[in-house]
Amino acid sequence: MLFFYCFNCINLATYTVHRQSCILTGFVKNYKINCISQLTYIVIISRPARWSYHLSKGVNNITIPVIYVIVISVILAVIGFGIGYVFRKNTAEKAILSAEFKAKEIVAEALKAAESVKKEKVLEAKEESLQIRKEIDRETKERRAEIQKLERRNLQKEEALDRKSANLESKEEKLATKLRSIEAREAEAEALYENQIKELERISELTIEEAKSQLLADVEKEVKHDSVVLIKEIENKAKEEANKKAKDVLAYAIQKCAADYVAETTVSLVNLPNDEMKGRIIGREGRNIRALETLTGVDLIIDDTPEAVILSSFDPIRREIARVALEKLIIDGRIHPARIEEMVEKSKKEIDQLIKTEGENATFEVGIHNLHPELVKLVGRLKYRTSYGQNVLKHSIEVAHLAGLMAAELGADVKVARRAGLLHDIGKAVDHDQEGTHIDLGMQILKKYRESKAVINAMCTHHGDYEPESIEAVLVTAADALSAARPGARRETLDTYIKRLEALEGIANSYDGVEKSFAIQAGREVRVVVIPEKISDDNMFLLAREISKKIEAELDYPGQIKVNVIRESRVIDYAK
Repeated sequence: MLFFYCFNCINLATYTVHRQSCILTGFVKNYKINCISQLTYIVIISRPARWSYHLSKGVNNITIPVIYVIVISVILAVIGFGIGYVFRKNTAEKAILSAEFKAKEIVAEALKAAESVKKEKVLEAKEESLQIRKEIDRETKERRAEIQKLERRNLQKEEALDRKSANLESKEEKLATKLRSIEAREAEAEALYENQIKELERISELTIEEAKSQLLADVEKEVKHDSVVLIKEIENKAKEEANKKAKDVLAYAIQKCAADYVAETTVSLVNLPNDEMKGRIIGREGRNIRALETLTGVDLIIDDTPEAVILSSFDPIRREIARVALEKLIIDGRIHPARIEEMVEKSKKEIDQLIKTEGENATFEVGIHNLHPELVKLVGRLKYRTSYGQNVLKHSIEVAHLAGLMAAELGADVKVARRAGLLHDIGKAVDHDQEGTHIDLGMQILKKYRESKAVINAMCTHHGDYEPESIEAVLVTAADALSAARPGARRETLDTYIKRLEALEGIANSYDGVEKSFAIQAGREVRVVVIPEKISDDNMFLLAREISKKIEAELDYPGQIKVNVIRESRVIDYAK
């Protein structure tokens, strides 16, 4: 049994070694050996059980120490491992040799293929080099031909330049001779010129500077005369065309327009039936007059004027309310604070209704519809507003008529012109109660009640504060100037009137050659008398133009001012 056991161990070791070599090498013959070893292992290993069974029955006394069995197994395993290692090494060496041989064969084949490719590439390179050489030779031949052509051209140019330089040298010599002759002639001409100038100065008894200044003065006179004649012709032609059309439009508008004017002042006069009524108006310890002044905001002036009481206030509406209330109290005869308060309230309601009625009448007269009710009331308030003594409501109605008639003549929008003309001074209805110019206040009011942009622009441009954007705006400005400039339409204070006349005369007298000037026709014309010896007929026109331009720049005035320049020549002789 020991023998069989050792044999099985050897076979087991051999099987293990061969199996590892087979895994490492992967060759088929090793795989066959491995299979034999496996069979041997199966046969031999599977048998000891049976053998041990038979031996245990036949030989009962056989005993083998276990230690020997282990030692022998280890020795046999080592021997089997060594045998397997030697076998595996031999097998690996054979595989390496075979792989090296195959590698050498592959390298030899690759070298042969490389040699063939190399030969092919060398042949291709030789062919390409031959072609390149042919192209280079062809290009070099062409370039040589071009270079030869250029050389021939350069030679021809050099020859031509040589000929030209020779010609230039000959021409320079000729020019030099001509220049010398010209210089000699110039010297002779200068000498002759100087002699002529000296002779002319001797004959005319004038120097060069004097003759030059005299010539320039003559030329200046001629030019000035021609310019004046030209300006006169242009202006006369323009006046003929413009004045004709303007006269037709204005004449037609003024003929159709008829408006009444009411002179309003800052005071109102209330007539009394007798002087005893003054004491009743004053009341006990002045309580009646104080109550009336407090309720109306108007100052009552009770002086030595017989049978009259003066109401003074800058607000014409308050003054009118006080006047109506006082007249009612005088008629009623009962004058005390409670009755005064009652009459003042009634008068306010009457004036409000009157204002509304006046606004409606004005819009109806002008032909304007769809006006906001508050704007109608503001228009009615203009009845109690004056400007330079001119009633603003009447003035607005007249401006509306004039602007509408001129718009109809010129083909503009008549409705816009009339509407803007009626509302152009609407700001004056509230300028006693609010801060700002009547232009700014008017713009605020018209924007508040949603008037059109055309009407607002025409309203705000009538004093030149804004640029007009439509022909209706220009017509409203012209109509406002016409209404204000009409003789008797406005009243000025004496001081303002005198200052304006003095300013007109001062501007005219400031020019050299003016003997005296007169401002006439309420400052709408200035007559300028000039000195005949200093101002010629042509200069008169220029002087009138300069004076008018200076008046436009320095003075503010309604309408236009006529500048009339007068030149008078007098011859005086005495018979003895």
